[in-house]
Amino acid sequence: MKFRSFLESITKNSLVSGVILSFLVALISKGLAIFLPQLGGATIAILLGIVFGNTMGNQDLFDKGTKFSESKLLEISVVLLGATVTFQTVAEIGIKGVIFIVLLMSGTILFTYKVGKLLCFNQSMALMMAGGNAVCGSSAIASIAPVIGAKDEEKGQIITLVNLLGTIMMLTLPFIGLALFGDGLIAKSALLGGTLQSVGQVVAGASLLNEEVVQFAMLFKILRILLLVVVVFVFEKWASRTAVPQETTAVGKSKKKTLPWYVTGFLVVCIINSVFHIPALLSESAHFVSGWCEVTALAAIGLRLNLKKFLKEGPKFMIYGLSVGAFQTIGAIVLIFLLLKG
Repeated sequence: MKFRSFLESITKNSLVSGVILSFLVALISKGLAIFLPQLGGATIAILLGIVFGNTMGNQDLFDKGTKFSESKLLEISVVLLGATVTFQTVAEIGIKGVIFIVLLMSGTILFTYKVGKLLCFNQSMALMMAGGNAVCGSSAIASIAPVIGAKDEEKGQIITLVNLLGTIMMLTLPFIGLALFGDGLIAKSALLGGTLQSVGQVVAGASLLNEEVVQFAMLFKILRILLLVVVVFVFEKWASRTAVPQETTAVGKSKKKTLPWYVTGFLVVCIINSVFHIPALLSESAHFVSGWCEVTALAAIGLRLNLKKFLKEGPKFMIYGLSVGAFQTIGAIVLIFLLLKG
């Protein structure tokens, strides 16, 4: 009887019910990813979440919990990501590798923003799309959204688009790299690590080639992750220049925006890892927990996505995603031939 009462109390708690539902979708997604490694748990979680959230799982009962999972778990994932990277990795890809990443990220951001405005997406969606593709997918979007005042619905739509685009690129870029660069380890690694959106997509895409490509592609990817704080800071300034005057307090002073706590946390953990070298066990544990938090958050995003509204904008989203993916791919190839091929 006590166990039954416990279960009833859980189902009546909208926060707990939504979190449990998000975790169950993530658990199923992780299981399916074993048989569908090309898609990966993150993409499967979003797709399953969309299906369930727009059929059986759209009750108000789950709303509070899925909202919590979408925001807080993704924030925790960003902080823990700092335990998996160090500043020392920059030296391993050399100055040309650094220049390659900086130029490609800058070009991707400017192109994505301009195309977004041409397609009549608002500034928040264009900036999230730019940061998500240039840096590290969902984690970057979660970090950018609050400093530019993006709505949760807009964040969910862009995260879904970025993950779907990343999946397409993950399945095609390894073979493009093989065809263009043959045995060129650094060139193939730069193509994958410099363009694919999430860490999981980089690992999965590079794994289609070999373990050496995985190792070096991750070096390029880590450099992009390290630049997350810079991108968030620049985007906050970018958005504030075109925003309406901020709400004033009772004493007439404007409320000043600051970097989200989890972006600051990411930087602090990264610095600690760079200076003191977090033990492998802790680093691996942080990576494990970060991965689960991210997949659970992506499941919640899928559960909360209004599929009808998303499909209504389908052609525009498709044009946006494919144009950004094409620019990243072509831009990376050109820069590789100019800077890294040899």
